Amino acid sequence: MPDERTQQTRRVVTEFGERFAAKDDGLWEDLVAADFVNHATGTRGRDAWRATFATLRHDLGEFVVEEHRVLVDGDMAAVHSTLRGRHIASTMPLLRGVPATGIEVAWEFQHLFRVEDGKLAEHWACRDDLGLLVQLGAWFPAS
Repeated sequence: MPDERTQQTRRVVTEFGERFAAKDDGLWEDLVAADFVNHATGTRGRDAWRATFATLRHDLGEFVVEEHRVLVDGDMAAVHSTLRGRHIASTMPLLRGVPATGIEVAWEFQHLFRVEDGKLAEHWACRDDLGLLVQLGAWFPAS
């Protein structure tokens, strides 16, 4: 039986995903620490992470996130997921200079979260950026 801390971490991570899917804007205050650290982008604060999601929505439309696995131990949770959306703009740094294609994309992620006091406190990510660029026809390996 998982300990109480592990159960709370699973609840927070799962609830964040469910409320994000339901477009519940209250999730940011309820589930993300004010001093949240996003190691994947080098930004701090819940508003900075919210802005990251706004950029994703701007570039990939009304995307959905499919969670494949959630593994939890104590205050840490690993989440394997796929973001599915349509490439409608290119304002995020990864896509800068790539013309909008209208192509449906599937972008895989491995997320690692730390939960503290019932809120997401830290985030790390490993993304399949190459896979996304290949789907958009924006990867040209040297010949």
